[in-house]
Amino acid sequence: MSKQIQDAYIVAATRTPVGKKNGMFRYVRPDDMLAHVLRAVVGTVPDLDQTEIGDVITGCAMPEAEQGMNVARIGLLLAGLPESVPGITINRFCSSGLQAVADAAARIRLGEADVMIAAGTESMSVMPQIMGNKVSLNPAVFAHDENVGIAYGMGLTAEKVAERWKVSREDQDAFALQSNQRASAAIAAGQFRDEITPFTVRTHLPGEGGAVRVTERVCDTDEGPRPDASLEGLAKLKPVFAARGSVTAGNSSQMSDGAGAVLLMSEAALKRYNATPIARFAAYSVAGVPPEIMGIGPVEAIPRALKAAGIVQSDLDWIELNEAFAAQALAVVRNLELDPTKVNPQGGAIALGHPLGATGAIRSATLMSAMQREKLRWGMISMCIGTGMGAAGVFERV
Repeated sequence: MSKQIQDAYIVAATRTPVGKKNGMFRYVRPDDMLAHVLRAVVGTVPDLDQTEIGDVITGCAMPEAEQGMNVARIGLLLAGLPESVPGITINRFCSSGLQAVADAAARIRLGEADVMIAAGTESMSVMPQIMGNKVSLNPAVFAHDENVGIAYGMGLTAEKVAERWKVSREDQDAFALQSNQRASAAIAAGQFRDEITPFTVRTHLPGEGGAVRVTERVCDTDEGPRPDASLEGLAKLKPVFAARGSVTAGNSSQMSDGAGAVLLMSEAALKRYNATPIARFAAYSVAGVPPEIMGIGPVEAIPRALKAAGIVQSDLDWIELNEAFAAQALAVVRNLELDPTKVNPQGGAIALGHPLGATGAIRSATLMSAMQREKLRWGMISMCIGTGMGAAGVFERV
């Protein structure tokens, strides 16, 4: 007997502020960041029977070392959720957090659960290098030309996108400047305040007489944006991935630390807990592209997600397009003819940072907050993904 697909609703979404690599969260564990946002998002429904949570699905792009051992389960236990609540860590690189939201929504839509949590956590400070503790690619990657794109570093793929889609250095720097300006303006206007759950960082330092002195710092603001950024300053930066290239540290996303969490419910659970939804999960799509031009992935994923949601591109009111690199973001915007005024109105990863597997969950909190504040109907989150993929999720404010 077949079941009818039901809607999945977002009830709450929150995140930590995003810290620079080796910045304010340098000594904060990723499982502690995860526990923090899990406690916060569950707390938005005070009378929630937490044993009803079907699963905690957590995205993490490098699930090893401090982020290993199924960080989802460890994080939820640290958060004080019931031991009966399961947890699973998933990895689709940069879209892991958004994939977690899509997977959680799917469980509800299929009638397998009434309450789900999607999350993401990533600390690029604790990982010894961007690709984790030990990189060991299959030798076949290097033995056959058709596979060599798998081995390309992300920066080199951005260079190839810039070359193929003719994205100039000047345009990349201008895009990066705009990202910083928009993010700095949004912070000044308090537009991120409602979506951020402040995190208190405690530091233990030596005191007098061998005593331990504990200092506390409340972190409530994203650390990455550069309000003093300028075209002149960006132009002075040298390419870092190709000698005659155009991709620099200034027009690339920042390595970062952070976590986010999203609480989803079925209509039955909404009624049971008298909870007010903020958005409906409408559609999700993921698509593959050649690994050497992985940044163009959203061009394939976005049309599929829009079709699945039953809307057209012009219906979108707000687009969170992850700025892995200015080169790839501009190539996507131009290729799909996205409205630049609707793309990252509060800045993107070049300014705000990109904690890899956490980004999708973090940007979910940003999108939900913006759609509520601005009374917008349709919003989308999209990103490119390492090894050649793109993902896109569509949400409708209710």
